[in-house]
Amino acid sequence: MHHQKNIFCYCFLTLCLISCAKKEVLSQSNKESNQTTTPPKNYEDIDVWLTQGDKSFLFKERKNVVIFNNVANQNATIEVDSTKKYQQIDGFGFCLTDGSAYLMNKMSSDSKAKLLKELFATDSSNIGISYIRVSIGASDLSSNVYTYDDMSNGQTDSTLTNFSIAEAKTDLIPILKQILAINPNIKILGSPWSAPSWMKDNNNSKGGSLLSKYYYSYANYFVKYIQSMQAAGIKIDAITPQNEPLNPNNNPSMYMTAKDEADFIKNALGPAFANAGITTKIIVYDHNCDVPQYPLTILNDADAAQYVDGSAFHLYAGDISALSTLHNSFPNKNVYFTEQYTPSSGSFSGDLSWAINNLIVGATQNWSKNVLEWNLASDPNLEPHTPGGCNTCLGAITIDGDLVTRNQSYYIIAHASKFVRPGSYRILSSNIANISSVAFLTPDGRKVLIALNTSNASQTFNIKYKGNIAQTSLNPGAVATYVW
Repeated sequence: MHHQKNIFCYCFLTLCLISCAKKEVLSQSNKESNQTTTPPKNYEDIDVWLTQGDKSFLFKERKNVVIFNNVANQNATIEVDSTKKYQQIDGFGFCLTDGSAYLMNKMSSDSKAKLLKELFATDSSNIGISYIRVSIGASDLSSNVYTYDDMSNGQTDSTLTNFSIAEAKTDLIPILKQILAINPNIKILGSPWSAPSWMKDNNNSKGGSLLSKYYYSYANYFVKYIQSMQAAGIKIDAITPQNEPLNPNNNPSMYMTAKDEADFIKNALGPAFANAGITTKIIVYDHNCDVPQYPLTILNDADAAQYVDGSAFHLYAGDISALSTLHNSFPNKNVYFTEQYTPSSGSFSGDLSWAINNLIVGATQNWSKNVLEWNLASDPNLEPHTPGGCNTCLGAITIDGDLVTRNQSYYIIAHASKFVRPGSYRILSSNIANISSVAFLTPDGRKVLIALNTSNASQTFNIKYKGNIAQTSLNPGAVATYVW
């Protein structure tokens, strides 16, 4: 019995030793495994927001899918360098047309408040639009044609005694006030589609040119507009002297050559602003990338250029690289991108890819301080618009009573506006085949990379920052915003 007990004890001890040895081996194996698969504490997860052309993901956050883990691979790599800074960003947003304001103002108060918060609030659950453009008087997406100093046929008002922004007080100003209550720092750009008809050589809202004898009156028209909006609690950060000055075919519209715009600025608008103590920026051109010579003509006129902050562009013609042409010629003058529509005949995937590539990436890579898509809202019939105005302009949102549908422009802008806050800088990022991308450093120190797969096949690639590497992939036509 004693002998059997000794054998039992011996066997038990042996089993214990074997068990302990196994535990030690497993423990050591786990330690080694952890050393190779668990990143050090200074590595970070990357927040990813994804939109796919097939709408299977619509600006949806994907958690814990991309992490800096330094795993070696042969993927092409986008390297981000936050020590190399370029232009500072003013913001991303839309043109708040009269029609957009009208449709919002018709909504029930609760639905309107909810929508405005979603669009303009800067907290984590909203898209934080930070820059908007409004028309000075009517645009072609107003329900009727008007200016702030209309006169009966044959009458004039050179002293502007009839000037009034009353038309804006019905819908536009109430919506602007609600927006400013949500985001008091939003930047507002004002652009006229036409001067009052009595100031023009054809006495018509469509086409024609500003008569030189009314340069001073029109300059004071801008002064009164800025002062009247300020009195209503709305600061106008910048103006352009004329929307699309080489397009006399819209209603309303006005033709203005580069020489005429330079003459108007140096002889009337600039001095009028200076005399009135107006600090609102003057931004020239506000038209397509195919005629960069237009803003170059103005900036080459030193007497006009002294009053000019920079140049604004659209991309219905030309190439986005025209913005760099301006920057390279006048690096001390700013560059802006102020309008691009999405047509009702377009596809979600096609418009998403084109605009991310050419505007969100293209315009900012070519020095633009902002990117604005065209109209913020339209109804299901693409209204309102003036007689002869755009009847194919799809809003970023479609408003049908209190029902809101989000269209491609909404997602195009959201991918930047939510994360690239005003005061951010574009920073250096390397280019790789099949991925169009741009990177930013935000005021709170976060890095933002917006990337689009421009190919017809899925692409796997790396993001590299300060020596750390993360692997990610995008389906064809997909866009993602990476934040860390």
